[in-house]
Amino acid sequence: MMRGPKPSLCSEVTMQRRSGSFPLALAASLLAAAACKQSTPEKSSATAAASLPDKIVIGATLPLTGAEARIGGFYKEGYELAFEEAMKAGGILVGGKRIPVTLQLLDDTTTQATAVSLADRLINVDKVNFLLGTYSTALVQAQSSAAEQNRIPYVNGGGAATAIYQQGYKWIFGLLAPVELLADAIMRWLDIQQKSGKLPKPSIVAVVWENTSHGKDFRNGVSEFAKSHPGDYQVVLDEAFELNAKDFSALINAVKAAKADVLLVDAHLPDYITMQRQYVTEGMCNKVLSYGARGSEKQAADALGQKNVNYVLSAVSWNSQLGSKGLNKHFVDIFRAKYNRQPEWYQALGYETARSLFTAIEQANSVDREAVRAKPASMEIESILPGGKLRFPAEKGQQAHNPFVVQQNMPDGSAPIVYPPDVANAAGVAPRPDCKG
Repeated sequence: MMRGPKPSLCSEVTMQRRSGSFPLALAASLLAAAACKQSTPEKSSATAAASLPDKIVIGATLPLTGAEARIGGFYKEGYELAFEEAMKAGGILVGGKRIPVTLQLLDDTTTQATAVSLADRLINVDKVNFLLGTYSTALVQAQSSAAEQNRIPYVNGGGAATAIYQQGYKWIFGLLAPVELLADAIMRWLDIQQKSGKLPKPSIVAVVWENTSHGKDFRNGVSEFAKSHPGDYQVVLDEAFELNAKDFSALINAVKAAKADVLLVDAHLPDYITMQRQYVTEGMCNKVLSYGARGSEKQAADALGQKNVNYVLSAVSWNSQLGSKGLNKHFVDIFRAKYNRQPEWYQALGYETARSLFTAIEQANSVDREAVRAKPASMEIESILPGGKLRFPAEKGQQAHNPFVVQQNMPDGSAPIVYPPDVANAAGVAPRPDCKG
């Protein structure tokens, strides 16, 4: 007669309970039950370890061609630096072991439809584990829907408009603070200059903004600050323009007619260069001039000539002059060692975006998407961003709210931080000394 395999110790305990013999071998059975319970976690740990992938693949798109190609290239540098640093440590620590991490990066050509279709490809064809975001509000806003629909963590450092984070999405996290805070930072510096007698009261303000969610947020930030300081500021021009225009002459003439003390513009780099060239050609010179998140890029100085960008203000999410110690110093040092130049805020945001996703994976101790998604929603980590901490508050749609720093172009090519006072290394100049009258 053939016999089956001998029951396991755990099976014997169950059989004894069913047969009624359990009271006759109480001590032995308790020992056996204890052994079964102790073996379960070990088996679970072994199973969990066995289920970990050989590598973690993180997908991303960036505008490596098209209108935003230059800045897309900067974000690429930041991403790649973060991945190289992670691999020098052996990978991301999950389940007690280091797992290699790779970046699968595609060119979205600065096109919304391409950004969305490539995100879908990365998720459903290439089967990446997680996503890093692209650059620019329009691209991030379009692409975030693909991440939400497929329930995959999407961490981005390239989309700042609050409209992105007011959709009720749970799988998107943004490192760029709201554009209203950018405008508010510039206005607060202006307020300091006005209170010190360097600007008239009221100051006449012209606001010119790109017709995007980003531009609308900038305009709202200026407007709200002016309303909260009655009698101090008078907005006499509030005008939108379309992206990638070739001729801003009508807009420039409207600015000239407004006779504003302060001209505040929110523009992408190509539009900034075109607009500023026409502004200079017209011989215009407002007491204060700002191009929002732009103003210090070398390409602008090269295209326009250094003297034509002197004293232009910009508010940025990060500045290399913050890098005197801690994480900032580490980032600046490794970036300079690799690229032999100072990083700008674009590379810093790319680097910090990738690093924050790595941290979320390690804190989740898992590659499970839901487990990783839960971590950015609750974690607070040390950061290179102004303020020194990074969190994604749920009440803000999981958008970071770190402060902006205001910098000002100087004739020697430098761009010192002029606001906020606790990190400023110069007071800034107002009114612009190269303006007559």
